[in-house]
Amino acid sequence: MRYTVEDGGRLNNFAVEPKMYEAKPPTATEKRNYIVLGGVAMALVAGLFALAFVVS
Repeated sequence: MRYTVEDGGRLNNFAVEPKMYEAKPPTATEKRNYIVLGGVAMALVAGLFALAFVVS
């Protein structure tokens, strides 16, 4: 565990930092999946608005 000793003998503990990594750009398949899921989400929201309009 990483720690430093401050003046007066107190220990100061630091959290272990995770390793950094570079994000990869999405592939063509992932982009297509994002578009499909976005369309499904928009259809769900539009359906809920339509249902709320019909019920009220």
